[in-house]
Amino acid sequence: MFTLNCRGRLLTIDRPVVMGIINSTPDSFFADSRQQSVNAALRQAEKMLNDGAAMLDIGGQSTRPGSTQVTAAEELARIENIIPAIHNRFPEAVISVDTYYASVARMAVQAGAAIVNDISGGMLDEAMLTTVAGLKAVYICMHMKGNPQTMQQHTQYEDVTRDVLDYFIERTEDCRLAGINDVIVDPGIGFSKTIQQNFELIKNLATLRMLQKPLLLGVSRKGTIYKTLGITADEALNGTTVLHTIGLLNGANILRVHDVKEAVEAIKLVDACAFAG
Repeated sequence: MFTLNCRGRLLTIDRPVVMGIINSTPDSFFADSRQQSVNAALRQAEKMLNDGAAMLDIGGQSTRPGSTQVTAAEELARIENIIPAIHNRFPEAVISVDTYYASVARMAVQAGAAIVNDISGGMLDEAMLTTVAGLKAVYICMHMKGNPQTMQQHTQYEDVTRDVLDYFIERTEDCRLAGINDVIVDPGIGFSKTIQQNFELIKNLATLRMLQKPLLLGVSRKGTIYKTLGITADEALNGTTVLHTIGLLNGANILRVHDVKEAVEAIKLVDACAFAG
């Protein structure tokens, strides 16, 4: 069981929970996740919360492989109205901001977010860790090498599971020294890894439990699924559910997803099997 202090509200994770993805971008890889207006984002937030999401992750920049980087100012412009709107409409919702810019993280938390989801683990903005500590926010530390434009050139590992574990041992200590109290770790499926390496990490996810941090798994509709199956992201819901199930069996605590209802159902069924008999 893990307890996260979400800016004064305690979120207890005694069973796996779901984080719904809301992208305020024109170019995220899964088109149905793009909610570029405040009203569209509010409708999506309401649906996800009704479907059982425990968290909502709001992003203003696509970080798929080869995506075009946007400035902090542009990213901020995409989400600065959406986050307070969701917070005001659904004050009990736990909101996460998906950014690697410290300035965007600061604005988002001041507007109602309680979690900062940083794909770079603080490596792309040296002010990030101290900013998150000062905000007393929960921090999602992800593994990635390079940046979204270059990361697929950095897939060389001696042992991908061990190397990712070593990375988190170092970065979570850096988080502690910076003053961050609550850290979630995300192995970064699809970030600076080959498809085979992604599968290896999912298979060995339980290894990361030794970090004694909540484990977030983000595989929803990703290329690892649709490229392996020879389909599109639009057709990858079934494959997503399969990998969610494997991840849950291997210790995932948080599923970051486009499809909340189906992920919640996967959790319920895995739980039912675990406690049967």
